[in-house]
Amino acid sequence: MNPVAQARAQALGLAPHPEGGWFRETFRSQERVAAAALPGRFGGDRVLATSILYLLGQGERSHFHRLHADEVWSHHEGGALLVHLLKHGGLHTLVVGPDSPQQVVPNGTWFAAELADGAEYGLAGCAVSPGFEYEDFELARRDALLTEYPSQREIVLRFTRTPEEPAWL
Repeated sequence: MNPVAQARAQALGLAPHPEGGWFRETFRSQERVAAAALPGRFGGDRVLATSILYLLGQGERSHFHRLHADEVWSHHEGGALLVHLLKHGGLHTLVVGPDSPQQVVPNGTWFAAELADGAEYGLAGCAVSPGFEYEDFELARRDALLTEYPSQREIVLRFTRTPEEPAWL
């Protein structure tokens, strides 16, 4: 990570994220939603909502993962983030930046992120409702994505890890 991004991550108290990049949870609702009121994919009660700060520095990326909840990305500062979605057999890219400050990643969609060219870092807020729990998070397996999206081989290889690579970059 470059010195500008490193200083910003440190000033905000961000920690490494399992998908790549840096984060800190900034909100976790005190209210809960009963399992009976949620779609079955959640498998239990959840907090009403959560949000995080999320930062990528030059050369860093968020690896393909998916969530049970929709995720709203809001640009805060720095350069634009490119959020790559794999859906309907193809690749779709959302830009979260000064000119498009908010985007939504639909639940169950494989997605990954990187900085736009020339950016030193990008800082976004990510919010989910119902709130995030690690059991609602799935980090993609390279072999499975290559089977499901054979026409997207290049991006799948760029945004997934081999079994030998560390979980924290």
